[in-house]
Amino acid sequence: MAEVIDGKKVAAEVTAKVKALTAELAGKGKGQPGLAVVIVGEDPASQVYVASKSRTAKECGFLSLQHTLPADTSEQALLKLIGNLNSDPAIHGILVQLPLPAHIDAGKVIQAIAPAKDVDGFHFINVGKLGTGETETAFVPCTPAGSMLLIERMHGKDLSGLSAVVLGRSNIVGKPMANLLLAANATVTIAHSRTRDLPALARTADILVAAVGRPEMVRGDWVKPGATVIDVGINRIPAPEKGEGKSRLVGDVAYEEAAAIAGAITPVPGGVGPMTIAMLMANTVISAYLAAGLERPSF
Repeated sequence: MAEVIDGKKVAAEVTAKVKALTAELAGKGKGQPGLAVVIVGEDPASQVYVASKSRTAKECGFLSLQHTLPADTSEQALLKLIGNLNSDPAIHGILVQLPLPAHIDAGKVIQAIAPAKDVDGFHFINVGKLGTGETETAFVPCTPAGSMLLIERMHGKDLSGLSAVVLGRSNIVGKPMANLLLAANATVTIAHSRTRDLPALARTADILVAAVGRPEMVRGDWVKPGATVIDVGINRIPAPEKGEGKSRLVGDVAYEEAAAIAGAITPVPGGVGPMTIAMLMANTVISAYLAAGLERPSF
């Protein structure tokens, strides 16, 4: 059986370092990191995510602000709020929870966030830095950044000679994940729904990252024996065995099948998920250090 990669444990280590850095910042008389989370509307999943982010920020010793706006908030009003947060020296990270209501252009809103406060890593400046290998100065999207830390725990920072296959080409996970793997010297293939013979391609991977958003799509026979499998998917499927109307969380990988063949694998839940929030905290404390004119901390 594969080694189970414990995302909760690694996330706790990242969060502990964030807390220590926050205390160090205060000790230098530089105040505290500030994270502003903006949510528009009443999407239940978004409410859960935002509450979790705000709670973790407070635990880390941050100034944590939450702006909850009604679903009919205009794009202009949202952009004005972002402008105010951009110019507020107490705020180092701005996160706009997606999805936004249909009448708001999410792309325009994300690009309005100051790149130095873009702790989600979605601004074109940060995307461009990551794409050109400037990983030391970019804010990297939190899910790929967390996934990369888990990979480093298994293989170290230099992935020379290893073959990586990323299933999925989204701007939020697939593309930045591929860029991080390239920067670490892996040989990288990006696959997607139009790729021919996905199973055969997946079997070439020493590191297989599944980020397709389809429950248990990656079967055991897609996995190269001994490979490291990073399952980014979080899908809720019916679980009648738990009772009527009940559901359970699964990843994009058929876990039991893959775990029998892989060398190491992330579970769902408890793998990549906890890392996403931990890396959001890491990006925010990095932003605070840079704003204070201090050396950028590394994770």
